[in-house]
Amino acid sequence: MSNANQERSSIETALITGASRGLGAALGRALAARGTRVVLVARGATELEAVAASIRERGGEAHALVADVGDKHAVHALAATASELVGPVELLVNNASELGPTPLRLLFDTDCEALERVLEVNVVGPFRLAKALGGSMVLRGRGTIVNLSSDAAVEPYARWGAYAASKAALDQLGRVLAVELAEHGVRVLSVDPGEMDTAMHRAALPTADPATLLAPETVAGRLVELLERGDAPSGSRIALSAGGSS
Repeated sequence: MSNANQERSSIETALITGASRGLGAALGRALAARGTRVVLVARGATELEAVAASIRERGGEAHALVADVGDKHAVHALAATASELVGPVELLVNNASELGPTPLRLLFDTDCEALERVLEVNVVGPFRLAKALGGSMVLRGRGTIVNLSSDAAVEPYARWGAYAASKAALDQLGRVLAVELAEHGVRVLSVDPGEMDTAMHRAALPTADPATLLAPETVAGRLVELLERGDAPSGSRIALSAGGSS
């Protein structure tokens, strides 16, 4: 069962992509523990349902929807089903990310099709979901869209070109949406979680020392705290590891 002493969240409903493991799973658990009804989205059915089941075992409400956010035919059905399950989505977290081929490659060694896939998942997918769910946020005059970014969006690391380009594009997409949605009460934030001990990080940097990396649960707690405070200006880019914004 959930902790009776846990402060209840002001966020009633949330949809989180990339929620079968890592930060997405940790964030789903953290929000659900505070009473948020969560819709968890990922491609891997077994891992995703295990996360949802773990939340329900603790008294939370969680729904697992298997979908690929890089598939344009899946997004509208996903948004509609989520709204049927939990009602209007107040918080959209675009966490699902495609790293690209590993070992990481120089840009000139990256296939065009690989770059297209990274952009489809990391930029176009979040854009489609924002469009599909943002309309109800505008009508209700409130809502938050969180796009998960990276320091690779602002620093030119060799061999990270496809991923870095996608995150830089996602950051700017969020800034423009923030300006356009400001009068409608919808916030858009770009969040750089810092380097975490995740499967994606291990695929990119297999020799990294896990002891130097943040636990996804720690980052999820910081993100929930940020969202509950509600004081981050729309359009901000927030580095959770540093506690700053730009």
